[in-house]
Amino acid sequence: MRNEPRMIVIADDITGAAEIAGIAHSHGNQVRLICSNSVDDSGAADDDSVAANNILVIATDTRSMTEAEAIAETCRVASFLKAISSHRHILFFKKTDSALRGHVVAELATLMEAIGCRRTVYLPANPSKGRIIRAGTYFIKGVPLHETDFNFDPEFPAKTAVLRERFPDAEEKGIIMPDAENEEALHSAIQEYNDGQTLFAGAADLFTALLSLTSQENKLHHGACQSSNSQGAKTAVPPQASTLILCGSTQSKPLGLGIPVCEMPQAVYDGKKGADEWYAALKVHPNLLTALILTIPYHYRNGKEVAVYLRTVMAGMASHLVARRVPDHLIIEGGATAWATLQELGWTQFEVVQQTAPGVVLMRAKCGTFVTLKPGSYPWGNMFR
Repeated sequence: MRNEPRMIVIADDITGAAEIAGIAHSHGNQVRLICSNSVDDSGAADDDSVAANNILVIATDTRSMTEAEAIAETCRVASFLKAISSHRHILFFKKTDSALRGHVVAELATLMEAIGCRRTVYLPANPSKGRIIRAGTYFIKGVPLHETDFNFDPEFPAKTAVLRERFPDAEEKGIIMPDAENEEALHSAIQEYNDGQTLFAGAADLFTALLSLTSQENKLHHGACQSSNSQGAKTAVPPQASTLILCGSTQSKPLGLGIPVCEMPQAVYDGKKGADEWYAALKVHPNLLTALILTIPYHYRNGKEVAVYLRTVMAGMASHLVARRVPDHLIIEGGATAWATLQELGWTQFEVVQQTAPGVVLMRAKCGTFVTLKPGSYPWGNMFR
């Protein structure tokens, strides 16, 4: 008899999904990550995606969609959730951005209705990273959210740090937004509202607290807690692997790895030329088939159309390079860039191998290539040491 998933996580971007998958794996779970477009309109998915895994993580790209598109995609994914949870108890978790980005209220309200929850506890705080909620205001290491670089986010600029101002219709939709200044506050919120009718939604620290509780109370691991998969252990990536690194986030910082860096030409950034022209100028590079970093050195354009354009160009470049030679290891920084790239490549199902640092997760695609994903605002940890 196959081992059905005990928990299903729905994330609004793929790096957030990978972060959750990495945490679950580090706690000893068997975890598979799938992209929502591998679920068809009837709710069907590859049987291997749900078999033999304690936790299934479904990555969507709803944060990059319009609100109407995000609602429609959430409804579509919900048909899959209903199909696989109709005859068994499954705990659901909605992963949202820890900097309040995305169509949060619209997606939560849609998901609550679909799975029959009467309320949501929304806790995007990550106290372990200095991201807390105090008196209804969100702080990152003591600085109000709207005074950080997230104020310049091209799609969801942080114009306020007050949750009720950012989400004015949350309470009327049944969404509770408690304070959380430490880990104990997260555990207290779960214990207070864990009644079987509440959807929990938020960032990685809330998921970790929920995972710990369900492992103990609901015997998530078949009545025995498995040993943790050690974070930072030696990876399965070959030591002489060919590597392609895509730095597509507005939060990207220079890596200084001694690997050739190819910056997006200004004419491409400005939209005067496309990925084909960038690749044509690059393809004579002597290290093209071994190691390469693609970056975007300019940041003076913003807005949704620009963000979509830039990630589309990066995905196009990745497609050109992978067509020339499939790398042993593909590393992508930035959720929207990761989604666009993996969709362009047709890679939609992954086995989680290791969490190399918080939010930095190594997976294996069906084609055999190792894929590491990282949110743009997170540090690399010991990834390159």
